[in-house]
Amino acid sequence: MKVLFQTRTNLYSAPGGDTIQIEKTKEYLEKLGVEIDISVSLEPDLSNYDIIHLFNLMDPQEIYTQLMNAKKQNKKVVLSTIYGLYTEYERRARGGIAQFVANIVSPYTIYYIKTFLRHFKEKRLNKGVYYMLFRGYYSLAKKVAHNIDVFLPNSFSEMKRVEKEYKLKNYKHVVIPNAVDKKLFDSRKVDISKVDKELLKYKDCILSVGRIEGRKSTLNLIKSVGDKYPLVLIGNETKNNPSFIKEVHEAAGDNVHFLGQVPHDKLPIFYKLAKVHALISWMETPGLSSLESGAMGTNIVITAKGDTRDYFGDYGFYCEPDDVNSITKAIDKAYNAPFNKELQDKILSDYIWEKTALKTLEAYKMA
Repeated sequence: MKVLFQTRTNLYSAPGGDTIQIEKTKEYLEKLGVEIDISVSLEPDLSNYDIIHLFNLMDPQEIYTQLMNAKKQNKKVVLSTIYGLYTEYERRARGGIAQFVANIVSPYTIYYIKTFLRHFKEKRLNKGVYYMLFRGYYSLAKKVAHNIDVFLPNSFSEMKRVEKEYKLKNYKHVVIPNAVDKKLFDSRKVDISKVDKELLKYKDCILSVGRIEGRKSTLNLIKSVGDKYPLVLIGNETKNNPSFIKEVHEAAGDNVHFLGQVPHDKLPIFYKLAKVHALISWMETPGLSSLESGAMGTNIVITAKGDTRDYFGDYGFYCEPDDVNSITKAIDKAYNAPFNKELQDKILSDYIWEKTALKTLEAYKMA
């Protein structure tokens, strides 16, 4: 079987969780004998491929063009949805004129505007963006959803969300777990006593691995920690909201450490050093860094919004992203609680790339 992965055109210039998902799925499918190529082109020749695997329904403008190209060439198409609108954040916490507008218009109109502005700013205007301008964000995403042969959501609750929003009936799907690399995120392989002395200052810190932005509620995380614990932030800062980034740095005390982007293979050291990992977003499906930190034996503070309970059940310490007191309580509880090894066992059993690859292959065969 030969499969082509296709997704947003800025997959590598603006890497995110979907970048890791794509690369790791490729790596482990290839171990099962599936040939995989990755393309961000919109209309390539598909004659050599059996299945076209699209990613990220949040960016319908580009996968719509890729989908139509696949259908013209009579190819079966599967979709990893990676879907969750940040409507609540836009309406309750974004601030400024954008929040005012978000409370007047539909969430799809907000994404319509944001998608166009982002592509215009990044000089990525293409056929798919023009389709969206004429047809609208919702209608384009709905068109994509109604032409998929098999859906590959990361959880059952995510699939139900897509079904409801796009009025799907009689669809096929296979739940594909988001996952960790159990060879890389193996707590037994990381010896804190042997790490660089410079890193030891982060021991027993609160760690947060993710983009520094309003949707991740980074500012409230800083406020909730105060000067009580060392806080280590790993991830790029958003370029779309400079005033938010200014607020973040102004609120941060000397105990807050901004490390920027850290290579993925270096993260196990930071997870092992940390006492708690916090990912308090307005939406997660479920958040790779929460899975990775749990696999390393670190207590996790997580948002209750999105699909986190599908993965973490009662093992996580849940909080509300807009409630500083709620975040503080969750962090204090997690910091003082012993780690429950059942969480680690569950992640290393159920949420690993080997199982992701097997379930993905099952979906290909269904298609």
